[in-house]
Amino acid sequence: MERTLSIIKPDGVAKNVIGEVIKRFETDGIKIAAMKMIQLTEAGAKGFYAVHKDRPFFNSLTDFMTSGPIVVMVLEGENVIARNRKLMGATNFEEAEVGTIRKDYATNIEKNVVHGSDAPETAAFEIGYFFNAFEIQER
Repeated sequence: MERTLSIIKPDGVAKNVIGEVIKRFETDGIKIAAMKMIQLTEAGAKGFYAVHKDRPFFNSLTDFMTSGPIVVMVLEGENVIARNRKLMGATNFEEAEVGTIRKDYATNIEKNVVHGSDAPETAAFEIGYFFNAFEIQER
């Protein structure tokens, strides 16, 4: 059983598509092992996205991610990282497949509604960033 982190970003929360995103996970057989709504601080966003600190979009990204509440989730299932990434669609919503979350709801490459871990190592770091072991349920 694999786990990954999923984030519904501030634009997804503002658009009231939390339920739709969760429905897509559950319809695909993905289990939610933990979930909470939080407001990232500037330090929290910069810590989470530290891997991108030297990239030109870092400040814009962290400003966006602190602009409103987010929903963080631990998803669980067979090959859940790849399955979640397929459901999300390409980072650039214009290149995303029809029917993916980003194609349906994103407005630009940054405001693309969702984030998902890209590898098991990334997932381990990202899950640990937002959740402790007591908050994650075996599903």
